[in-house]
Amino acid sequence: MASVRTKPDVESSSPPAGDAASKDSCEKVKRKRQSQSCDACRARKVRCARENPDDPKQSCKHCIALGIACTYDYQPKKRGPPNLYLRRLQEAAAAAAAQQDSQGPSEMTSPVSASHTAASPTQTISPSTQGGLASFLEPSLSPVPSMHTTALTPSRYPIAADGFHNQFSPIPPLGTSYAPSRDDSQSFASPHDQFSTYPLYNWSFRQHQAIPIPPPTSIPPLSYYYRPHRLEDVAPRETILLILALFFDFVYPLTPCVHKPSFMADVHSHREERDPLFFALVMSTVASTLVQVPRSYLPMERHAVRKLAQTCHEASRHISVASYDPPSVMHVVIRYFDTVYHFCEGHDATQHAAFGEAAHIAITLRMHEESSYEGLDLIECEVRRRTFWLLFGADKSMSILLGRPICLRDEDTTCNFPRELDDEYITHSAYLPQPQGKTAIVSGLNYISRIFALLGEILVRIRVDKRSPPQGQFLTARLEEVEALHARILAALVHAPEPLCLKYVHSHTHVPPEYGGAGFRQATFAEVKDFFDNPNASRANALNPFLVMQSNVYVTQQLVRFVIEQYRDELMTSLQGSIDERRVAEERESVASELLNILHSIPIQSIATNGPSLVHKVRFVASTLLDAVRKAETAPASAARAHAYLWDFLSILSEIERNYLLDDDRDAASSADGLPLMTTN
Repeated sequence: MASVRTKPDVESSSPPAGDAASKDSCEKVKRKRQSQSCDACRARKVRCARENPDDPKQSCKHCIALGIACTYDYQPKKRGPPNLYLRRLQEAAAAAAAQQDSQGPSEMTSPVSASHTAASPTQTISPSTQGGLASFLEPSLSPVPSMHTTALTPSRYPIAADGFHNQFSPIPPLGTSYAPSRDDSQSFASPHDQFSTYPLYNWSFRQHQAIPIPPPTSIPPLSYYYRPHRLEDVAPRETILLILALFFDFVYPLTPCVHKPSFMADVHSHREERDPLFFALVMSTVASTLVQVPRSYLPMERHAVRKLAQTCHEASRHISVASYDPPSVMHVVIRYFDTVYHFCEGHDATQHAAFGEAAHIAITLRMHEESSYEGLDLIECEVRRRTFWLLFGADKSMSILLGRPICLRDEDTTCNFPRELDDEYITHSAYLPQPQGKTAIVSGLNYISRIFALLGEILVRIRVDKRSPPQGQFLTARLEEVEALHARILAALVHAPEPLCLKYVHSHTHVPPEYGGAGFRQATFAEVKDFFDNPNASRANALNPFLVMQSNVYVTQQLVRFVIEQYRDELMTSLQGSIDERRVAEERESVASELLNILHSIPIQSIATNGPSLVHKVRFVASTLLDAVRKAETAPASAARAHAYLWDFLSILSEIERNYLLDDDRDAASSADGLPLMTTN
């Protein structure tokens, strides 16, 4: 009987005979085709050899010899860059062998102890010993510290790191190779890894692998920067703590978007060494502070301050850009601080991009909807509310100055104003009563937010009417609405708490002629110079948060009043066909007089602490007085007063603005496309 012809087995030396042999051979070929090489053998392009091919859990001989995990995670994909898996394995094996040879059996240390040793202070190169600031982009100057395995204390910012670091071993320092064991690899294979926030990238530090320093010609992956860092990697810790103290003294009253007790508790517990995103938050806070406080407050040269601010911003950006999923309020705060930094540095387009990120992350988190706050930690709720209303005001500032559409509209907002409580009376689970007679610092934010809400209402009407001008009874109805808004803005601060109430030096309508005199300007210039240049100058007025907030709130009120009056005059012109030019000139002069009276009723140090944002608000109003100056032939007396007011405004405030610049070569004038009303809203 003739034998049945079958396809020979590629692995056998002689063809099988008989039906049974043919069937066995076919099944064996099928099993071989179904099986696949392990990841390491596939990368090396060698045959994967297992003792028992039918046991998928058994490690192949090559992986056993190399002491690595034998995995089968490969999925067919399109052609791409060369696989560097083998190179990393070889480097890890060579480093482990070299370490073993140099130490001997009795001196071998585990990767955990090695990381602690490398991260010890005695082996860290401090920035001072390098003759300058250690750049964040030069990680070889400071090894990455190990990640602590102790439990995180309850913190203001809920993060994925609160859970992941208890499950995984410490990270080896930068430059230390580490080959994961089989058990380690299996522990990272869980699909429920709660730290997988960015699926497009493979976070090296989460997989116990060394993070190689990329060659100068290559572009490092995002995961290269998203790893633990120390404050000392950027500047001495004492310097960072000093800058944070300046933030809470001078910047925080105008931008209270962090919770001081929990924030500082996290800083003192070195949370940045466990949570990269918190490190980014600290860096952005430092960068925005450096460009907002007078240089006399820091024992550093101007160029060093600017370099440190740039380094901190870049460190924050590298880390935060790789962690957007899932988003958190920390991302919004970071991007808001970045917006402030770029505004003060004159990076106009970058500033607007940072603000757009902050606003849209806030919308993604539904921070504009009060219903989204249900069930949240109370500290989380208040930080979200404060940050949202800071963004809301900045949005209106950009709209009025640059003629841009409103991003955060009042009619879409149901978020409540922040509770008027100081941070020490806000806990994770309860609101403690504010002491009787003590005004909360956040009250300044609440009142200026009400003013910006009125500005938002008038801007919406202006935009709608520009597209479709009202006529007839609709024009009359619109004029009545604008008149009502005008009355509301004038009464916006009637019920302000006593510390926020302005104590006018003179009446609201009378401005002494000496206000525009050379003697006053000379004395004020001297006080401004002393404030910025003299480290021993008195800071009492600058440290009074309510005097600082008075400048911001009352100047913003006059700005919104001016915008409303301008549009009211346009509507009256459309309704009547003409307008009383004398009345308009008197109203413009009244706004200028009121604004100048406000500035003279507040200590110049408190005004200067507001920084360039207040300067731009005043400049926006003062620039309109140029129209009155041009009419000198028809109204010489009014034009002369307007010119005096204008000179008094811009000469003093431009000096303040100039002193905030960190680049001596830059002109004090800002870009026309900047955001003059940003920073403190």
